[in-house]
Amino acid sequence: MTRLFIQRLFCLLLTAALALVPMGAFAESGEPATVVCSFYPVRILAENVLRDVPGVRLETLAPAGTGCLHDFQLMTGDLKKLDGALCLIINGAGMEQSFLPLLTRERAELPLADCSAGIELMSDHGEDNPHIWLSPFLAARMTVNLGQRLAELLPDERERILENAERYAGTLTRLGEEMRDALAGYAGRYIVTFHEAFPYFAEAMGLRVLASVTVEPDETPSPRMIAQTVSLVREAGGCPLFSEPGVHPDALNVIARETGAPMYELNPVTDGPDAPDAYEQAMRENLAVLLKAFGE
Repeated sequence: MTRLFIQRLFCLLLTAALALVPMGAFAESGEPATVVCSFYPVRILAENVLRDVPGVRLETLAPAGTGCLHDFQLMTGDLKKLDGALCLIINGAGMEQSFLPLLTRERAELPLADCSAGIELMSDHGEDNPHIWLSPFLAARMTVNLGQRLAELLPDERERILENAERYAGTLTRLGEEMRDALAGYAGRYIVTFHEAFPYFAEAMGLRVLASVTVEPDETPSPRMIAQTVSLVREAGGCPLFSEPGVHPDALNVIARETGAPMYELNPVTDGPDAPDAYEQAMRENLAVLLKAFGE
């Protein structure tokens, strides 16, 4: 055999072998597997599920400060970020609907990890409410879903991934129980929120959302909606109002002025520090706000 023939044969065999190598082996060889998260909440879940898993690099599609993804649109740079990715982790439940159809056309081969699989959704105005991560109990189920999917995609790290998912799901479940128990004395109380992010949260905590001033956080509430909310708050005998970080609570200020209802701030956990315990910290801060609101 000629040297050229041997070299070509070697290249063909190497290519075939690489096609059979599991993703975990690339991590061992120094080639990281890129896992892309759609936005901040699922990034925190992924950090916990992939904790101590070698050779995996996490990236986030939506930049910091994006908030919910209702109007997020993919740019060319976003598509490039997904080139060669192991998968895209999505919240699901319609949260990524503004760009997911385009993505599935442009990157049809890209595996998805849908954290919402099997979760019963609430509906608002005829559409599914996607803010499932705001219930610690549902966030625990999202974690289990994510662990199972990533274990399929990284079979060499299956045991560690599933253990991480089980551990973090347990942490979130205990967090939810702790918060619900702390609020047990206020079960059934009403809250008014800035936008429709908190129904799952309220249900998990034993509370009820009397009204949301807007459907989307960037909407301007109509005078009619403000008037309706004022009437509801008065009929309920008053209840606390909750704005969100980074928004202008002008409408809530009007409602507070008209009803005398106090106003506070709840964190929808769509942005924050890149830390594995960031969700827990944000939720405990929300708990402290609620206890203050109901206790005053």
